[in-house]
Amino acid sequence: MIDVILVGNPNTGKTTLYNTLTGKNEHVGNWHGVTVEEKYTTYSYQGHQIRIVDLPGIYHTTPLSFEEKVATDYIYKNRDKLIVNICDASNLQRNLYLTLGLLELGANVILFVNQIDKKPIRKVDYAKLESHLGIKIVYGNASHKKEVQRLNQTILDFQVCDNVKYRLPYIKNIDFSPLKTLKNAEKLSIFQKIKLLEDDEMVKSSLNIQENFDKVEQIAQVKYKYIDEIIGKCCDRQLRVYGKSKLDKILLNRYLALPIFLLLLFAVFYLTFFSLGKFLSDGIGFIFDKILFSPLSNLVVSKFGAESAFTSLVQEALIGGVGSVLSFLPQVALLFFFLSILEDSGYLARLAFTFDDILSKVGLSGKSVYTLLMGFGCSTSAVMTARNMEDKNSKIKTGLLTPYMSCSAKFPIYTVLGGAFFGANNIFVILGLYVLGVVIAVLLSYIFEKTSLKSKQQSFILEFPPYRAMNLKRVFKLLWQNIKSFITRIASIIVAMNIVLWFMSHFTASFKFISDQSSSISLLQTFGMILSPIFAPLGFGNWGAVSALLAGLVAKEVIVSSIAMFNGVESANLSALQSSLLVSTSAVHFLSPASTLSFLVFCLLYFPCVATFSVLLREIGFKWTLIGSCIEFLVAYLSAFVIYTLARSIEYFGMAQVLSVLFVAVLIIVSLLFLRKRLKKKSCPYSDHCGRCKR
Repeated sequence: MIDVILVGNPNTGKTTLYNTLTGKNEHVGNWHGVTVEEKYTTYSYQGHQIRIVDLPGIYHTTPLSFEEKVATDYIYKNRDKLIVNICDASNLQRNLYLTLGLLELGANVILFVNQIDKKPIRKVDYAKLESHLGIKIVYGNASHKKEVQRLNQTILDFQVCDNVKYRLPYIKNIDFSPLKTLKNAEKLSIFQKIKLLEDDEMVKSSLNIQENFDKVEQIAQVKYKYIDEIIGKCCDRQLRVYGKSKLDKILLNRYLALPIFLLLLFAVFYLTFFSLGKFLSDGIGFIFDKILFSPLSNLVVSKFGAESAFTSLVQEALIGGVGSVLSFLPQVALLFFFLSILEDSGYLARLAFTFDDILSKVGLSGKSVYTLLMGFGCSTSAVMTARNMEDKNSKIKTGLLTPYMSCSAKFPIYTVLGGAFFGANNIFVILGLYVLGVVIAVLLSYIFEKTSLKSKQQSFILEFPPYRAMNLKRVFKLLWQNIKSFITRIASIIVAMNIVLWFMSHFTASFKFISDQSSSISLLQTFGMILSPIFAPLGFGNWGAVSALLAGLVAKEVIVSSIAMFNGVESANLSALQSSLLVSTSAVHFLSPASTLSFLVFCLLYFPCVATFSVLLREIGFKWTLIGSCIEFLVAYLSAFVIYTLARSIEYFGMAQVLSVLFVAVLIIVSLLFLRKRLKKKSCPYSDHCGRCKR
């Protein structure tokens, strides 16, 4: 067995190389937290078993954040194993700083230079670079299997060469004199001396040293000077700066960045939920209905009769429930496809930079942006990336705010309900729901920051990747993974929950089956009727809507399948499902667009699904998970109530009158606050010396 550790800076293609070597399909991204703990697998090459470990991305061997501590701790404990250090050919100057740190440690290093760009910003003479560093160098594109095979062969042929392992000529330029005050300083290794000068807490703790030296700047200057020297000898003239683009003058403009982001979001939603997405969704629904669902329904009716319990189970719980969700499969695929394009292009990394300044004012950092952006895909996996934050309060806040992002499981709800009542205008409703989730998360973060969860200042290193065309092979692999995950949820959680809901909605408290002609009240209807008065002020006080919300605690997709089952929709026909919401005799119905909008807002903001809840328990603890869940319900209820009240007012009095009243109300509140501030300033006896009054 050959043990290999994969080490590199973020955004160098490390996880891509891991996937190519092992055949895995781990998520790849241009941000912190994509790999937050070591991943490992074993694969075979020419009869040899190779066990490779993928560590979180690090910039140097002195850890600052959680994921860097995970990586460096593993490297320290396994320094005798073979390390494959991956660098980006277009950013060698930055990446080689980590390489030098690994050589100082005395590690056995193979350097893999990832040639991501077809037109690199400079050409490299790898033979010269190899001779200067004294280590074996392999180069190629990490996503191309044939080019990566050279790395496998180098791993098999690798031999430790002691006479070049410590070939670090720049060490003579480092001033180690501050360490002379330490006992047995001469016995310290080069690595330990450098780490002490860099004030590395892990090394200081292992040596039981309390003094602070903090010569990081001196060490960095010496190392980068040496890197510049060898880059100058081994590379031709650099024609452009890594990651720099003329597009950034537009995309990162302080006035244009946010409107451009909203415009891109609008375009993604339009293609996903309407034009292309609707066409594909209708086509998939028609195909499933004609080829699978209708024949299956007819077969069951012919065998067991139209009034049997088994027929009802198949038609409503399986065909109606699952089919209604399965028809959204194309839209799920499209959404992840467009997000993958934005990620691969390098735009999402720049988006984190754009929002870092805004979020820092409410106690969050750019690292929180990554987690919140991932929340648009899946809240469960997004919460896990918050563990890379070194500040505990920021980690808790980010974990609590992530469920407010509109995950992919919620958009079938928006499509079904919004499409039924708002038609083509539903795109603005969907965009508004996504923005509402972000706005509420920011407001709550501000409240947390001013009360019980004040954040400490955090380090946030962000490296802009160059704008690149997407890797179709990787994108389609990721799409297939998301499609499999979506189908798996349908095949397990949704089917199981639909069967439970079907049982509760078709049997009385005495376990008597309720046929279509029976007027008996089911278990679920009884339970829903008890809770429905709580939601009456929100405009959806019918037992079916309340029961669907309860089912949505398991998984948000279940809300749509529950509505289909309660309303007796037997196929994946989206039009039939939407039409059932307009019929007052349906179990789930809405009396007006206002009540529909209220329901959508509540679905956006109320409790997270069971999977996200369990991850929050593990990541931030029982206390804050419980507090966060209570806050979510309260925020969801108040927001839905406000939206419902405003929407109903607009229905009755018109848009102009309601906006006029709101404008006057805001004007009065602002005036009162201004008068309060002025009166307080005049009444202060220390106004000449009070800093607060002066402000």
